[in-house]
Amino acid sequence: MSPSTESKFKVGLVQMACSRDPNENLAKAEWRVREAAGHGAQIVCLPELFRTPYFCREEDPELFALAEPIPGPTTERLGRVARELKVVLIAPLFERRAPGLYHNTAAVIGRKGELFGIYRKMHIPDDPLFYEKFYFTPGDLGFPTFSTPFGRISVLICWDQWYPEAARAAALRGATVVFYPTAIGWHPAEKEQRGAAQLDAWRTMQRSHAIANGVYVAAANRVGLEGPADRAIEFWGSSFVADPFGQVIAEANDSDEATLIAECDPRRIEEVRRNWPFIRDRRIDAYAPLLERWLG
Repeated sequence: MSPSTESKFKVGLVQMACSRDPNENLAKAEWRVREAAGHGAQIVCLPELFRTPYFCREEDPELFALAEPIPGPTTERLGRVARELKVVLIAPLFERRAPGLYHNTAAVIGRKGELFGIYRKMHIPDDPLFYEKFYFTPGDLGFPTFSTPFGRISVLICWDQWYPEAARAAALRGATVVFYPTAIGWHPAEKEQRGAAQLDAWRTMQRSHAIANGVYVAAANRVGLEGPADRAIEFWGSSFVADPFGQVIAEANDSDEATLIAECDPRRIEEVRRNWPFIRDRRIDAYAPLLERWLG
């Protein structure tokens, strides 16, 4: 029998460094999933593009060879792990949808090893060392949610975390937890001057989604320095879980691999929304201008 969706449940976030060997990364991810399950996690989220180094630091057509179909070898292997451990897994992958058509995608795998569905990253950045528009077609599935035995969840990916519209859409579709698998870090030359402010902005933005929507937010990032000195990114880890009031209830540091565990209580959502009824007070009759690119 499935647990009540009003019952408490535990989520696990995997914070890991990624090597150049996809098989090594997959084996490490599997080990971390087992560790999370051993500590009671029932939903486990891996970081963005966990099977590979963050290849978007450069534009190289040869790197499209890193992509794989969904379903495919990785979802099949993790499906077996999910079935064995009876956990829900969020596996962010470089998806080969068709020849010449690729997405930054998260597969959601159920406790019986089945593929619940996928989310394709909607907002695609193009910044120095984050050249994702070269590789990824923007998502075309909108902002879906996924029903699990522990409640409804949503998955958004990295750059999506800066957009309040995405988190709102997830909440309005009933998500109790919004997961943000992530690959974000510092340009080493900027770290001393701007690093603390950048990390604080990242945390603040996601905590604000938790508060504004009365949901749990869980961000899983990678760690480690990747790339040569002139094109390096130092991924800042700091994976965390915030409750519906924006309070951080579990957090990793900015440099070490970690398996983070946090307990979520759906009743906390009800409690917070009764006192801060932002969803109740939305003026849906007045928001049409938000569908325009610019109003100046």
